[in-house]
Amino acid sequence: MLTIHVAEASPETAVLVDGELVAAVGPYEDLAAVRPEARVRNWPGILTPGLLNPFGPELLEGMYHPDPREAAGFGTEPIPGERAQRIFRADPSRRGASARRGVQRLLAHGTVAVAGELRDRAVLDAVRRAGLAVGRRPQRLPGAPSFSPSPLVLLPGLTPGGPARFAVFDVPDRAALVSQGASTCVATVLGGRLVFRRQ
Repeated sequence: MLTIHVAEASPETAVLVDGELVAAVGPYEDLAAVRPEARVRNWPGILTPGLLNPFGPELLEGMYHPDPREAAGFGTEPIPGERAQRIFRADPSRRGASARRGVQRLLAHGTVAVAGELRDRAVLDAVRRAGLAVGRRPQRLPGAPSFSPSPLVLLPGLTPGGPARFAVFDVPDRAALVSQGASTCVATVLGGRLVFRRQ
């Protein structure tokens, strides 16, 4: 199925998606004229190639992401450090579910790729099943581990024939994205699939 994704503040970089691949990138009017049968998804803000989060091991292996049903005992925010490792040692089966919830947090922040050496099989499974790309970690890491690291690491531009992997942020431009952070994400697409949409 053909789908055109277009964001209000960046209509000149609309994306035509055909299955898992980018079929074309260009002004929305041009793409709609060439493929009028395509489904159209309209988004607020800007469409970007998405973010690389360089803290894959720290966020997915070094933190426990509680299930909402565990809020009374663990709260709702990720648990770092030795406390997380104690939780994993007490019940190793928690690692896979925690990684899946961690991946969902990454997707909600416009992350389409992670970096860093992932060693745990359950974590690698969660990353692979979600369709996240795995990239090289920058030589200099941007600050402390975060779902919205500063500075943000934007991936190179989308190209026809490349994977349909991108994110949309509800900001007027890239400068606003840098200042307001990745929590402004409204949609993330991996392999042509809409894997996150802010309600």
